[in-house]
Amino acid sequence: MSKARTGTFDDLLQITEEPLRPIAQALRELVFEIDPGACEVVRLGYRSATYGVGSRQMIDGYVYILPYERWVNLGFYQGASLTDPEALLEGTGAKMRHVKMHSPEDVHRSAIRGLIESALAERRTAPGR
Repeated sequence: MSKARTGTFDDLLQITEEPLRPIAQALRELVFEIDPGACEVVRLGYRSATYGVGSRQMIDGYVYILPYERWVNLGFYQGASLTDPEALLEGTGAKMRHVKMHSPEDVHRSAIRGLIESALAERRTAPGR
């Protein structure tokens, strides 16, 4: 599958393991609750959905949903610069971090909402975007 191939969130759910679909859906709902105007771009080749202040993945994106076989990553494009009081963020990249979600209940932790809100605020105020 071409990495550039785009689709809908429903298309992404169709290629996601059945038990993980409620997690992915709950994450999407939370993002749109926080940012009703979020730009959603689903890249089926990457098996992910990016949410941003525009359609450019690395420049405008602040968070992404990436289902694996046993969990769903909630990824943050600028995660290394986010305040993370509960130390939920994982990863060692220069900028990107993620949180592994194993159940829909994980999505509703207040710290998750806080991370998404912080990531959105960072993208809205980022110089040069």
